[in-house]
Amino acid sequence: MAELSIEKDRLQDILNFLRKSHRYYLDVMVPNLATSLERMTEPCTQHQRQTLWKFFSDYKEELINHFSYEEDIAFPYIEAMLSGQRGPQYTIGEYEQNHSNVEEKLADLKNLITMSLPQECRHEDVNHVLGSLDALEMDLKKHTFIEDDVLIPAAKQLEEKMALDKTETDDLSPREKEILVCVAKGMLNKEIADRFNISIYTVITHRKNITRKTGIKTVAGLTVYAILNNLIDMNSVE
Repeated sequence: MAELSIEKDRLQDILNFLRKSHRYYLDVMVPNLATSLERMTEPCTQHQRQTLWKFFSDYKEELINHFSYEEDIAFPYIEAMLSGQRGPQYTIGEYEQNHSNVEEKLADLKNLITMSLPQECRHEDVNHVLGSLDALEMDLKKHTFIEDDVLIPAAKQLEEKMALDKTETDDLSPREKEILVCVAKGMLNKEIADRFNISIYTVITHRKNITRKTGIKTVAGLTVYAILNNLIDMNSVE
């Protein structure tokens, strides 16, 4: 148990670090790069400035969307698993498939600057932009490595463990099957409690566990479940 707790703590630490990295990229590195890019392109024609700026703006939007997907969908999903919950509507495999390498376009931008800028651009401004691009590209590569080689494999293991635990605990216990049969026959909680000499609160707890394990909430649905699983004969249902 202690080992699992440490593993979960480390995974949460990774998520916290990645979120802070997102903020640093969007609040510091990208704005600084934008300022340097604007200064560098002052000698360029309007068409050149607009073309480079659109490429950069599109990349910035792609970066924002990438981080938003992680923070709004992927990371909360992993955190839900860390707290023992998991919804069926998403898997870490979807995150892996949608996980693009956000640093690739930076290399294209560097090549565009190196090969297509007019001679009038000051070398110190060009070098400053290229240095900023190098720094952001290297940092994003490390960021991607953490996600691809640490976060995603760990989340997959957590998914597999939860699936195993779910398989081991999804079967109804003998007492829960007895309670289910009574529910299917239309018996009230008090009647069930009296039959098995247990409290109404215990009956309610059993019914909650039955609903949790089967995913079925209505009496009609539980009745059909009992019939389909040969727990009760259809003719015995009122």
